[in-house]
Amino acid sequence: MSAPIRVVLVDDQPLFRAGVAAAIEAQPDLTVVGQAGTGVEALALLDGLEADVVLMDVRMPEMTGVEATRRLFSPERAADRATPLRVIVLTTFALDEQARAAIQYGASGFLLKDTSPEFLCSAVRAVHGGSPVLAAGDLTALLAEAATPPAAPASVATLTERERAVFDAAATGLSNAEIGTALFLSESTVKTHLSSVLGKLGLRDRVQLVVFAHRHGLAGGDASAAT
Repeated sequence: MSAPIRVVLVDDQPLFRAGVAAAIEAQPDLTVVGQAGTGVEALALLDGLEADVVLMDVRMPEMTGVEATRRLFSPERAADRATPLRVIVLTTFALDEQARAAIQYGASGFLLKDTSPEFLCSAVRAVHGGSPVLAAGDLTALLAEAATPPAAPASVATLTERERAVFDAAATGLSNAEIGTALFLSESTVKTHLSSVLGKLGLRDRVQLVVFAHRHGLAGGDASAAT
């Protein structure tokens, strides 16, 4: 049996943390390995603790969850980490501007604080597996910006025609199965191409891919156009 997913809870409300911790500890494949009440405490805790998923409140005293997320994914901290770290931000508002900022800094999505315990635990598992925890439409709405995007980096030009088609499809939020249907590929082939895309672009997961595509104005590709 694989080791349980290690979760850290960061929220300034002890009662809320206690409720979330109880829901997580009731699952055989999840465990709470630490708790913090502020962003400052979270950084200090995670600098000395190996964890898999952080549930991060976006609004806290001393340091917001957005700033804590930015610092958690800094190159220096990422280099010191033995295993990948995922962050889910917690908010009371749908399509929250703070949630958008946290996702751009590296969070894998957001959850409303009144979500059900079952959905929260499922979200932790999904994020640990490299998937986002919000619908493609919501992610697109969060990342939409009026400003002119910066030019795409040169690494985009290293993608093969097929990899670019997979990139375009993934950027719209399609699942591997949906990409396979659109491009007439097997799901395993899609996974292989997606892994190559992430490696060439230096991206951690599908969420970063979507953020990258929107940041550089590459999210409007037509997956069915490539052969």
